[in-house]
Amino acid sequence: MQVLYEDNHLIIINKTCAEIVQADKTGDKPLTEMLQEYLKEKYKKPGNVFVGITHRLDRPTSGVVVFAKTSKSLKRMNDLFRVHDLTKKYWAIVKNCPPEPEMRLVNYLTRNEKMNKSFAYDKEVPGSKKAALNFKVIAKSDNYYLLEVTLETGRHHQIRCQLAHIGCPIKGDLKYGAPRSNQDGGICLHARSISFVHPVSGKRVKVVAPVPDESLWNDFEKMACQNGYDEHTEILEPELPPAPNVPFRSRIDFGKEKI
Repeated sequence: MQVLYEDNHLIIINKTCAEIVQADKTGDKPLTEMLQEYLKEKYKKPGNVFVGITHRLDRPTSGVVVFAKTSKSLKRMNDLFRVHDLTKKYWAIVKNCPPEPEMRLVNYLTRNEKMNKSFAYDKEVPGSKKAALNFKVIAKSDNYYLLEVTLETGRHHQIRCQLAHIGCPIKGDLKYGAPRSNQDGGICLHARSISFVHPVSGKRVKVVAPVPDESLWNDFEKMACQNGYDEHTEILEPELPPAPNVPFRSRIDFGKEKI
């Protein structure tokens, strides 16, 4: 378990594809329990330790996951995710070349609970929900392409499903049409970064998760950095009070800025 950022209210983890956010039928220890043990030992806390889930990440996906250390921060982070008042970037490795180097995909997704799978349609169908994302190719090798993806909506398996719908299944994602699995059992989808205005301190927080320690990912990370996609974790102080006669940008407007 790799801790990327921690303060009195939040703790942010770089999840591996072997880790799960919350308990499931496998019986594997979830990150919530690992964090409770970690915090209990680190701060010598007696009794129960609060760890709240602010959002989820599919098991085979790696990258940034934000947990709350207090009920106050949990509620406020849940609100940020609910209204999409933050920026989250994903990196995905695909085998097939996308139709265009930069695209906005809009589809209508249905979910099959028994199969734990979503299906994409170009037009609205009964029971479907609108799904939109943007992606651009930020690096390429002889055999693969690295995409940076940002979501406009948050649907079940949205990135996996929509990329597969245009003929670009994510490497290792057998469920959505990849020809073979990855050795580690995961898929090449990584929650690369998250940025938001801290719900308690008001500071501008950006946390970047290093890619999985695997040769293809490491090569792509180097190429992406060379192409100008070099990001680092940073914590910035709140904006100064507005000057006279200058409209004040609300916290919500500030949180939507791309950084």
